[in-house]
Amino acid sequence: MFYKLFIFVVCIFTTSGSSVQYDKQTQNLRTFPSDFFFGTATSAYQIEGAWNEGGKGWSMWDHLVRTDPDHVSDGTNGDVAANSYHFYKKDVEILKELGVSVYRFSIAWPRILPYGRADYVNPEGVAYYNNLINELLANDITPFVTIYHWDLPQNLNEQGGWLTAEIADWFGDYSRVLFENFGDRVKHWITINEPYIHCSFGYASGSHAPRIKSPGVGFYECGRNIILANAKAWHIYDKEFRATQGGVIGITLDSTMAMPGSNSPDDIQGAADYMSFYLGQYADPIFSATGNYPQRVIDLVAEASRRQGLNESRLVPFTQEEANNNKGTSDFFGLNHYSSTYVYRNSSVTGIYAVPSLNDDLQVGTFPDPNWYKNPAAWVYRYGQGLRKLLGYIKDTYNNPTVYITENGFGTATERNDTDRADYYREYLNGVLDAIDDGVNVKGYCAWSLIDNFEWAVGYSVRFGLYEIDQNDPEKTRKPKYSALVYKEIVRTRSVDPSYNPDLPTDASMNIKSSFLVVLVVAVLNIIW
Repeated sequence: MFYKLFIFVVCIFTTSGSSVQYDKQTQNLRTFPSDFFFGTATSAYQIEGAWNEGGKGWSMWDHLVRTDPDHVSDGTNGDVAANSYHFYKKDVEILKELGVSVYRFSIAWPRILPYGRADYVNPEGVAYYNNLINELLANDITPFVTIYHWDLPQNLNEQGGWLTAEIADWFGDYSRVLFENFGDRVKHWITINEPYIHCSFGYASGSHAPRIKSPGVGFYECGRNIILANAKAWHIYDKEFRATQGGVIGITLDSTMAMPGSNSPDDIQGAADYMSFYLGQYADPIFSATGNYPQRVIDLVAEASRRQGLNESRLVPFTQEEANNNKGTSDFFGLNHYSSTYVYRNSSVTGIYAVPSLNDDLQVGTFPDPNWYKNPAAWVYRYGQGLRKLLGYIKDTYNNPTVYITENGFGTATERNDTDRADYYREYLNGVLDAIDDGVNVKGYCAWSLIDNFEWAVGYSVRFGLYEIDQNDPEKTRKPKYSALVYKEIVRTRSVDPSYNPDLPTDASMNIKSSFLVVLVVAVLNIIW
C-alpha cells in the first residue's frame, strides 16, 4: 500500500500541469494547412555580438554606438547582445524545443566583406555561417537567410551608402558571394529587410544609423536605390544560380494596415494614399505590372515639390528600362506587420514642417482605436483583424502572390509571464487563418523574435523575444517565456487553442516543487520503514 502511495505521489509531482494540457486533443479548432510553416526570426546585429571578432569589419551601427553612445535610450549596444556568434548552438536548441521548421536570420555584410566590397571575403565569417546553416539542417530546420538587415559596412556608408546609385552594384557583388558560399544549402533568400523603416529611420528622422535627416529627399533616394539593389540581386540569382541551386529569392516589406477614420470620401482617399506611400512605394515597382511607383505617389510628391518652389519632383520615377528590370524581382511577398491605424485627411499639415517630408506629401493624420490593447513598453497596438485586412489588400492589389509573414510580434518589458504577447500571437494567427479562409495565398509565419535582442535605438528597454536573455549573465542563458510555451503548442497542434494555459517553468516554482517532493518522499519512506 505504501509503495503504491509513493509511486502515485512521485507521478503527480514529476508531471507538470502544462504537460496534461499539452497532450490534450484540440476539438473543433481550425488548423493550418499542411504546407504552412511556422518559424521565428532574428537579425545579425541584434543578436550576434562579437562585433570585432572573427575578422569582422565595422558596420554603421558599430560606428554609431561608438561615436554617439547616448543615442540609444538605455545606453546599451550590440557589441555582445545574445552572443549568438559563440552560442549559436543554444539558438538551434531552443528552435528545436519550439518545434518550428524555419529559422529566419540575417547575415552581417561586414562579417563576410569586412571592407564592404567583394575583393576580400573573410573566411572566418564564412565559417561561422556555414556552421550555423549546417547545425540548422542537422536539426531539420530550414534556413531563411536575409542578405541585408540594416548593418551596412561603415566603409560603404562613408562612400554614400544607400544614397548613392553605386550601392546596387555593391549589393549585387555581396549577394553573389553569399550565393556562391551558401546557396548549395540555403534555398530561401530575402534580399533586404523593410525598406520603409530603414529609409525612414536611417535617412529621414535620423533615429537609426547612419542618422541622416533628409525626410523629403534622402528618404526617397534610399528607397529607390533599395529597389534597384533588390533587382540586381534577384537577376544575379536568376541568371547565375537558380538552375543549379533551385532556390527562391524575394524581398521583405513592412506595412501597417491603414483604414479610413470615417466614411467620408476624404478619409477613404487618405487611407488609400497611406497604403500607397507606406507599402506601394516599394511593392508596386516589384509586384505591379508597371515596375514603377504608384501613380498617386508620383503625383502627390510632384505637386508638393511644386508647392515648395522646386523645379522637379523630389521623387525620381524609374526610367522605362529600370521599371522593366524591377518587375517581378521577388519570388514571394515577404511581409512584416505589427500594428494598424485609422487615417483621416488632414490638409492642415501642409507646409508646417521645416523641411519637405513624406508627411507633407501625404497630408493625413492617424489614430488608433481606443479599444486596441497596447503594452506601455512598446508602440504596437493589438488588432489581429488588421493583419487579415492587410493580407486581403495584398491579395487584391498584387494578384494574390505567395506571402510569407517574415515578422510579427509584440514588445513588452522584461517579465517572463508575458500573457499579453501570447494573446497577441493568438489573435494575429487567428487573423492569418481568417485570411486563408478568404483565399489569401499565405504560406508561412515567423514570430519576431526568437530571443530578446538589441532593439536598435531603444536598446533593451523593449523586448520582443519568446525567450528571455539576461544581459548580466555571461552565458546568456535562454529562458522560455509564457509566450514561448503558447507558441510551441500552436506549432505542435497547428491550431490556436484559446483555452491553453501552460504553467510557466520559473526557477523558483521548480525549486519549491523539487524541495517539497524531496520532503514528501522522505516522509513516505520513513512510514514504509
